[in-house]
Amino acid sequence: MTMTSTSRSQIYVLDQDEALDFYVGKLGLEVSTDQDLGFMRWLTVNVPGDPGREILLEKPGPPALDPKTAEQVRELLTKGAAGGFLFFTTDDAHKTYADLVAKGVEVTDEPTDRPYGIDFGIRDPFGNRIRIGQMHQGR
Repeated sequence: MTMTSTSRSQIYVLDQDEALDFYVGKLGLEVSTDQDLGFMRWLTVNVPGDPGREILLEKPGPPALDPKTAEQVRELLTKGAAGGFLFFTTDDAHKTYADLVAKGVEVTDEPTDRPYGIDFGIRDPFGNRIRIGQMHQGR
């Protein structure tokens, strides 16, 4: 058996509408699926032009977590101790950084030259960490 691609990743968010405002309104991602399944809202976003790689913006709870565990995850997420981690690339790290700062996005560290390129860190409203990088050619 050989894996051929990654199709979905998942991060926890406390409020899916607020997550849409951040990931679509501020980061510029697009909604892939927004469907009420009855037992949960299946909400995925993707980078425009890359619909094969979705990010599930999931509220802690059923069916994946029982109520007690969901509450523990919400508590840890609120403290910034259980957030996920996403990595994005950009053609211009400094411009992307300036755009996000202008939109009020929380920056955890400014663009820095590194051996692999230029990258910086931000955090979503729920404590999930995000790295955005402008990679050197061939990386």
